[in-house]
Amino acid sequence: MRCPFCAHSETSVVETRESDEGDVIRRRRRCAHCDKRFTTYERSEITLPAVVKKDGSRVEFQAGKLRASMLLALRKRPVSTEQVDAAIERIQDKLLASGAREVPSSRVGELVMRELKRIDKVAYVRFASVYREFEDVDAFRQLIREI
Repeated sequence: MRCPFCAHSETSVVETRESDEGDVIRRRRRCAHCDKRFTTYERSEITLPAVVKKDGSRVEFQAGKLRASMLLALRKRPVSTEQVDAAIERIQDKLLASGAREVPSSRVGELVMRELKRIDKVAYVRFASVYREFEDVDAFRQLIREI
């Protein structure tokens, strides 16, 4: 680890602490050259799969974009932030558990619809009506009958 003050490459760990949740390790370091101390944090890097869009382009998975689309469907619905956070967490867990490096956007959309169906039927219908791009009223009626 290079010293952020003098860029010397020799540093030593003076103290190591684990966070309360156990997901981050905090290390106090001392530079062998300038004797200054600094802190580093070590955490595991979790990489979600890339999302392959309908046009074939690939984009990085963005939890913020997922949250925004879910909140749009949930607008003015009696659903707590905690429920939305839990739903997003379950979606991310499923994507991670798949082990895939890439997932089609349709898979992400299906996961969102499954979560919305669990937490709020009206939001599910709102999201599905846009996501599935219904061409006629009969297809929309069929979706509502399924609920």
